[in-house]
Amino acid sequence: MVRTLILSGFLILASAVVFSQGMEDYLLWHPEQRLSWSQFKGKVPVASVPAATTASGISYSYSANLLHHEVQLDFEVNAYFYPNASWYKPEVCDSLILSHEQLHFDITELYARKMRIELRKTTFTENVKSEVKKIYKRILKELSDVQDQYDWETNFSRNPKAQMQWNQRIKAALERTANVVN
Repeated sequence: MVRTLILSGFLILASAVVFSQGMEDYLLWHPEQRLSWSQFKGKVPVASVPAATTASGISYSYSANLLHHEVQLDFEVNAYFYPNASWYKPEVCDSLILSHEQLHFDITELYARKMRIELRKTTFTENVKSEVKKIYKRILKELSDVQDQYDWETNFSRNPKAQMQWNQRIKAALERTANVVN
């Protein structure tokens, strides 16, 4: 049996992208909303090897107040999908690859939740700006590493057994952290 080389990819975009794009240029992660190929609006790069790329990222905002010698942090952390930076090759993409791409977005949400948890449990000092930034950079690095591991272990969706394991793993992690809201 001849197998076509089909790769998928992902792209993590930092919060700066959110501010440079209009409201219609990103989708907020929601448990009831699944991606569809019609949302992948980016142009396929010339000579690209992957079958699809999901551009997703985490953004945050916060305000800090000093109250009785303690820094109180109000924050919002969200996972986004960027349609104009996400693309696919219709001639090689199917529902399996779309589910693989969806899981990239779900992994992004999982790490947004990890950041929310971290921000809640951290006691901040007067250096709150650099402390929040440090947490954000670490979470983005962890997210990037896990996204790479996901692609590697699933062979970009071509290993059905590994894909199912990742699907279950991320679903369970999202269920465990379902109560983590901003």
